[in-house]
Amino acid sequence: MGKSKVKLTFVEDFGLSGAAAVTSKTIAAPIERIKLIVQNQEEMIKKGTLEKPFKGIADCFAWLMKNEGPMAFWRGNLANCIRYFPTQALNFAFKGRIKAQFKVSKDDSAVTRLGKNVASGGLAGAMSLCFVYSLDYTRTRLANDLKSNKGGGERQYSGLLDCMSKTFKAEGMQGLYRGFVISCVGIVIYRGFYFGLYDTIMPYLPEDVSFAARFGVGYAVTVSAGLMSYPIDTIRRRMMMTSGEGVKYNGSMDCASQILKAEGFMSFMKGAGANVLRGMAGAGVLAGFDVMKASYIAYAYPESIEK
Repeated sequence: MGKSKVKLTFVEDFGLSGAAAVTSKTIAAPIERIKLIVQNQEEMIKKGTLEKPFKGIADCFAWLMKNEGPMAFWRGNLANCIRYFPTQALNFAFKGRIKAQFKVSKDDSAVTRLGKNVASGGLAGAMSLCFVYSLDYTRTRLANDLKSNKGGGERQYSGLLDCMSKTFKAEGMQGLYRGFVISCVGIVIYRGFYFGLYDTIMPYLPEDVSFAARFGVGYAVTVSAGLMSYPIDTIRRRMMMTSGEGVKYNGSMDCASQILKAEGFMSFMKGAGANVLRGMAGAGVLAGFDVMKASYIAYAYPESIEK
């Protein structure tokens, strides 16, 4: 396929990136739920909804299958799709406009080019987070809402709206946005490298590079960015788990300090293995978006394709 010079509209960017994101996240929903449960299991043990920690990903998988059934692996996926659609769509849409403020010239060094791409990608991610954080919180709580060992195995929340409603009644908007500040730090790091590294590497590859190569680059970028920001992700999600509860952390630094003191540094990395597998969804988003975009342009603007 030839190269196209078509510049898609905001709506077209929004639709294509959102569709790629929702499809990938739905496929990866089971491993993502396992990741969240393993990552936050200490908070559930404190609450009494979990008797003992899981030995790993396989142990968590077996427990869920036995106690909640196969459909439980997609619990919270609706909230995740609702959240992820605007998150990724806004990221991709804002990225191009923000990058215009950090223009990369042919004379820029590799370090300068990377810095500009990281800055534009990170800013786009932080801006998107402002709009969808409450949905991110809800997805986290639903994924960790296991059938309790107390009270006949009942769940705390019946669904997305019930989770939001109960949290809002208990603490107002503060409850829905607990951990927002540290999340902004994490999203800048993650999205900065997520988009920045990809946009820095891809120009060195041929224009007609295969989907497999795009997927490989996207996967490497996703895993690298995820591991760099994973301790911050653990802190913010552990803070989310205390909304509506009696005992809370006095900020992100207090949360990090308590986890480090009581559980050790490796507790910050619990679920990281599952997160590496989950990264396949992120790689699919990046590679899939490029392929979907090229196919869409060829269909909607055939006259723009250079032969």
